[in-house]
Amino acid sequence: MALLTLLDAQLAFGHVPLLDHAEFALHASERVGLIGRNGAGKSSLLRILGGLERPDDGELQMQQGLRVAYVAQEPALPDAATVFDAVAEGLSEVRALVDAFAAGQGELDALQARIEAAQGWTWRQRVDETLQRLRLLPGAQVEQLSGGTRKRVALARALVAAPDVLLLDEPTNHLDLDAIQWLEDLLLEFKGSVVVVTHDRAFLDRVATRIVELDRGRLLSYPGNFARYQALKEEQLQQEATLHARADKLLAQEEVWIRKGVEARRTRAQGRINRLQALRAARAARRDATGSVRMDVDAQTGGYQARLVAELTDVRLAFGDHVIVDGLSATVLRGDKIGLIGPNGAGKTTLLKLILGELEPDGGRVRRGAHLQVAYFDQMRAALDLDATLEDFISPGSEWIEIGARRQHVKSYLGDFLFSPARAASPVRSLSGGERNRLLLARLFARPANVLVLDEPTNDLDIDTLELLEELLQTYEGTVFLVSHDRAFLDNVVTSTLAWDGPGRWREYEGGVQDWLAQSARWQALQAAAGAPTEDLSRKPLQSPPVKREQLQKKKLSYKEQRELDELPARIEALEAEQAGIRAALADGTLYQSDLQRAIALQARDTAIDDELTAALERWAALEAAAPG
Repeated sequence: MALLTLLDAQLAFGHVPLLDHAEFALHASERVGLIGRNGAGKSSLLRILGGLERPDDGELQMQQGLRVAYVAQEPALPDAATVFDAVAEGLSEVRALVDAFAAGQGELDALQARIEAAQGWTWRQRVDETLQRLRLLPGAQVEQLSGGTRKRVALARALVAAPDVLLLDEPTNHLDLDAIQWLEDLLLEFKGSVVVVTHDRAFLDRVATRIVELDRGRLLSYPGNFARYQALKEEQLQQEATLHARADKLLAQEEVWIRKGVEARRTRAQGRINRLQALRAARAARRDATGSVRMDVDAQTGGYQARLVAELTDVRLAFGDHVIVDGLSATVLRGDKIGLIGPNGAGKTTLLKLILGELEPDGGRVRRGAHLQVAYFDQMRAALDLDATLEDFISPGSEWIEIGARRQHVKSYLGDFLFSPARAASPVRSLSGGERNRLLLARLFARPANVLVLDEPTNDLDIDTLELLEELLQTYEGTVFLVSHDRAFLDNVVTSTLAWDGPGRWREYEGGVQDWLAQSARWQALQAAAGAPTEDLSRKPLQSPPVKREQLQKKKLSYKEQRELDELPARIEALEAEQAGIRAALADGTLYQSDLQRAIALQARDTAIDDELTAALERWAALEAAAPG
């Protein structure tokens, strides 16, 4: 028997139906992943299941005594409270009964029975156990917590009431990889049922036992995890396309017949006319798939750019005792797609500012390429003007935007991102979380840029949009810096990764999250083979494997190689001095007016110096490593 059942539910906002005679049933121990397009009504459906909202029509049935807990996408917590007090709010009803009994209010026997049934006498112990399980400090102030820790507090507040059904709205937003894996383990151990709204495909693959898709007002159920859903969905779409093609062909034949003026008034033709009307009605009612976002960006719109984006040499940056970077050396070239992996608070965003010139290091050197044009996607949506209209936000003061050599009307451009012309004059504050992220992406790709910085771009985006964004970034010719905790997204986009390896330490390696996990597993195997105790390195800073003595032995350089090594520092210094002179000559722009040909030649030489410097530095590093100590 189902724990809760939604029957013939209808819900609409204006003319848009979010639920169209939808039905849903949740059974014991199920973990349902609820997916769908941004604005499809997933959060509204979750609130209806939690009894926090009512549909326009239809019925929600629950088993008697069913305990349901709901964790919102942006949980509301009392900022002035401690973590203990915030979590204890989940037992507010039980605490009220205990307080009433202690004050001698009401029928004491009835109060005692209700308290014992709810295990109310041990409510403090239950709060302490939940805090320990979720690794939370009871005395910490809520207002000082990070977004990820606030999510854990909200989850603890829900779990402390021992719910039969747990409803989670985008629980992985603002969580780092470690916290996401911890949440997966917690839900796998949870004895009750779960309905979770999320677009994290790796999370759904590990946690979900059933996928329910909210598609144009209908709820479609698919057994299994997300990978199984993808296979079943593809098969379903192929079948629908075949059926629709047959129906369209039949409709076309009937339209030709009716227009030929056949004796339609005769009784023997009336049945055919009725069939035609039924076909027309079926065609009008057909639920064609919603259009896809169309994204396009031209890396060349950023204009001339050198091959080098940034070169970091033994860089250090700290704020007081908090060390962000210590001893990092790395080179970023045009076309690199770099992911940054690390826990919340590790300094990923600060490191990006250091690389791109918004901050300068305390020690070491950062050399940056010429003519970098950077476009930012901000995880906190700080760039959003909530009172602006959509078209003014994208193109202030103009009805047209320029993307490379293409000129496009702003309403047409907004249509590429699934915003109808009627919504172009709507304020930004009317958009859902996913729609706001889509709007930010629209503005990002409307700007000329040769470097994209994407800070948590996947939060709130639906799965179709995520996959299209992946395809765009894979073919983008500029440089991409990507901060994300979406494992599938990172694996599908980045070519290399900077991974946090403890306070101030960052390690660069090829590949994405799966490469990091594989390296962790290899390190565990080395530890086990050496007889040392192993640790779960997915929850620890990544350390380099020990180097054997024979690996440290270096061959002696030949006379030619030694001479080359001795000459390289002077050559590098000369190239850097020449490049500094070129950039000084081009800096004020007057040379472009007085001698355009010379300016173009100097630009070309600047690019060539970048290539020569990169080759010289790589050769110097290789010879230095091979030389005996």
